[in-house]
Amino acid sequence: MARAVDRSRSHSPVNIISIDIGTTTIVGHHFDSSGISLYHTSRKVELLYPQPGGVELDPDVLWEQFVDVITEVMEASNLQAEDVTALGISTMRGTFITWDRKTGKPYHNFISWQDMRAGHCVESWNKSLTLKSLNAGSKFLHMISRQKKYLAGSVISFSTQHTSIRLRWLFKTHPDLAKKADLGNLAFGTIDSWLIWKLTKGQLHVTDYSNASGTGMFDPFIMEWSSIMTSLLSVPLSIFPKVVDTSGLICESHEAIFGAPIPVRALVADQQAAVFGQCCFDAGDVNCTMGTGSFIDINTGPYPHASVAGLYPIVGWKIGGETVYLAEGNAAGCGTAMEWAHNMGFYDDVSQTSDMAFSVETSGGVYFVPAFNGLQAPINDNKACVSLMGIKSTTNKTHIMRAILESIAFRFTQLYETVVEETHIPLMSSVKVDGGISNNDFVLELMSSLTCQTIDRPSQTDMSALGAAFLAGLAAGVWKSRDELKAIRCSQALFQPKASIRDKFLKNFDEWKEALHRSKNWYKWE
Repeated sequence: MARAVDRSRSHSPVNIISIDIGTTTIVGHHFDSSGISLYHTSRKVELLYPQPGGVELDPDVLWEQFVDVITEVMEASNLQAEDVTALGISTMRGTFITWDRKTGKPYHNFISWQDMRAGHCVESWNKSLTLKSLNAGSKFLHMISRQKKYLAGSVISFSTQHTSIRLRWLFKTHPDLAKKADLGNLAFGTIDSWLIWKLTKGQLHVTDYSNASGTGMFDPFIMEWSSIMTSLLSVPLSIFPKVVDTSGLICESHEAIFGAPIPVRALVADQQAAVFGQCCFDAGDVNCTMGTGSFIDINTGPYPHASVAGLYPIVGWKIGGETVYLAEGNAAGCGTAMEWAHNMGFYDDVSQTSDMAFSVETSGGVYFVPAFNGLQAPINDNKACVSLMGIKSTTNKTHIMRAILESIAFRFTQLYETVVEETHIPLMSSVKVDGGISNNDFVLELMSSLTCQTIDRPSQTDMSALGAAFLAGLAAGVWKSRDELKAIRCSQALFQPKASIRDKFLKNFDEWKEALHRSKNWYKWE
């Protein structure tokens, strides 16, 4: 799907191409120095389901789509490769691949962050004496030293979303890959690493700090790949890419790909890109990206946060001597719930759903638990199941649709309360939101009232793409300061908290928590 370009502007001296590879869509934008998208296009990510619980992507298809999107953006904007000022790349995290260092041939498809096949491995590790000993030892070291990194280690547990445990599962189920890794013949990478490898025709094996910190095998407290975690999981450090700054002189594409080299000036994980695009540059700034999953991130400044409730301390971005950290919680199944509702025929067009919810006074006692990938912080139950409770003979699809939308706001509220209670960082401004679900007025109104915070929806909702463009433009000198970026970001709507809505929904929120409780610990891994 593309938007027409104003040809009279296509030869502006600044041409930033930004690509965002999400769970369901690859989006490409052409930005100028005003931060306006002159053209955008997209491709649907082709997910593969090889067996129950398995979610994969074909690496060659993904690469072809990536090149195709960039090519279309250039052709539609009448640009040659040498006209491109900078390329910024944002990618979903946690989806990984391994390949042969010499030939560049993938050993398997990308294993998606949604893949559940490591469930039995998660179960085994979380009950293991090894992990319990690590937790106990870390707790003792924290008691003596008071260092935050040991506090994080004292409560560490695995879920299928962690790249680390899925990589361990892959090596366990494919011993030949483990052997190749030990011999130094195997390269590991998330999507960004694979793209840079392909863009440079095998010359660079790198990732940036934001992507590395999302793997569960990188220690944000010392800013290195974790020798403790990799040793624990029997993963050799030699397979990992070099970690580089999020914004800077990352590489140039091989001239044979686009006809001339294109400078890659930003490499960033999608959630961190969205935080940057929302201009959440200061400690206490909060952003929530509401796509396939809902992710809430609070800027914790120059210090990583050690959580006991399941928040992740991740690197937001590293640029030169500056490192900014985020504390992140996520509700993985929220966007998936919307897709499921569509597939079930509860609505035809997503733009209808807000009006559907407003059309009835209540959900009629129906509650929905969006646990398509288990329940993350603060519940942290990988075995929770999706549930729809309270259905009566009078229940219709409007009640169910409202219950689904309410569940998204309820999960956000849980995450928000966890962030506030754990970080003790004063919130500096309104909560910024982006992603497809952020277009739903019913959800945002309920989020605002339950948290007593203003919710700020921007005019540009492809925030990961904008964040990658901002980071690339800063590296290329297009923008000199972050104040210039703040001037570019515009609010489309502000949702103010309403006491009447909060009072009405507090009982519903408590009843929904009871439904959530009954959904816990449902699955038994074989």
